[in-house]
Amino acid sequence: MNKLQQGFTLIELMIVVAIIAILAAIAIPAYQDYVIRSQVSEGSSLAEGSKTAVAEFYSNKGYFPNNNASAGVALNTSIIGTYVTQVTVATGKIQVKYGNKANTVISGLFLTFSPIGNSGSTTWTCGASAGSTVPPKYRATICRP
Repeated sequence: MNKLQQGFTLIELMIVVAIIAILAAIAIPAYQDYVIRSQVSEGSSLAEGSKTAVAEFYSNKGYFPNNNASAGVALNTSIIGTYVTQVTVATGKIQVKYGNKANTVISGLFLTFSPIGNSGSTTWTCGASAGSTVPPKYRATICRP
């Protein structure tokens, strides 16, 4: 009687394990970057209220507010999130500081939105020229160089 071969050989199993290891080596860093970008986006969301207040202040007074109180927003330590420790208004600039549960790559860094006053409107920049210390690959596309 002939005996039929059943199952996989050791070489076939080792090839499958190697393929899975290669895919994991590519996927894990990409996923980490995705997680950090999502944490940075929380800062952009929390800054939106302050951006509106600063733009309205500029529209009414013709100059930018010096701090959170003059802009009419909460104290900088009151505007917090899961990954953001504070949102500060200083001479119109809005600075978001990361901490709390933020990834160690961005913890302690800043994302800064700098206003540009136009007649009747305000536009914002948020790249390194505005004073952001968050690495460009983690910032929103509009904030990259």
